[in-house]
Amino acid sequence: MVKVIVSGACGRMGRAVLNAVYQDAELELVGAVDLNAGADAGDLIGIGKIGVIVEADLQRAIDEKKPDVMVDFTQPAVVFGNACLALKNGVRPVIGTTGLSEDSKVEIAQLAAQYNTAAFIAPNFAIGAVLMMKMAVEAAKYMPHVEIIEMHHDQKLDAPSGTALKTAEMIQQVRDTMAQGHPDEVEKVFGARGADIDGMHIHSVRLPGYVAHQEVIFGGLGQTLTIRHDSITRDSFMPGVVLACKKVMQSNGLVCGLENYLD
Repeated sequence: MVKVIVSGACGRMGRAVLNAVYQDAELELVGAVDLNAGADAGDLIGIGKIGVIVEADLQRAIDEKKPDVMVDFTQPAVVFGNACLALKNGVRPVIGTTGLSEDSKVEIAQLAAQYNTAAFIAPNFAIGAVLMMKMAVEAAKYMPHVEIIEMHHDQKLDAPSGTALKTAEMIQQVRDTMAQGHPDEVEKVFGARGADIDGMHIHSVRLPGYVAHQEVIFGGLGQTLTIRHDSITRDSFMPGVVLACKKVMQSNGLVCGLENYLD
């Protein structure tokens, strides 16, 4: 049994993770952490009390529960500190919180090596989203004119999404830097053309009603190709989270991206 603690347990993603971990036969939910402490984790997911009480202090929870893995769905401002704390205590962080800087990822990798443990970061835990990114890379080899539109709920704090940035990063490996659109185009309103990464434009939509969605649109002579993924509910992420909790036990160092656990 892999002992798991969930950080950010009272949030919407945190509650879904609590339920997924609790229901899996190979995982054991031993702890939950959130600023809104005091509730029983079972009450949060609607199954009645299970004796796992949400605590506010991550260090204390780690000391008491001795988890193997910490799943983190918190906020960009705190996820780095949580990951470092976990690694220093020999706990493997599985991070779904997006917004980590590249410098922070380097430090996490260094800590994982220093403490001879593993860490995992994924911009998206939905298996369909991973397939979307892989398909986009294949399409970009033949249709290099590409734009990305990502759509999320209006409570998401970072833009562009981690999935959009990861998609662009993967496409960069097979596509040369190139300008897109008319060379003399003018933005009448700043930002109208979105973010620019190597000539690729990324557009972020934030509206209530969305969960997590992305379109990768390719344009060619007389044709377009759209690759789209939609997460309708947060349950779509849970098979990936559960898989990561198990696979990280067999890993070393920092692993980024669920595709590394699917191959």
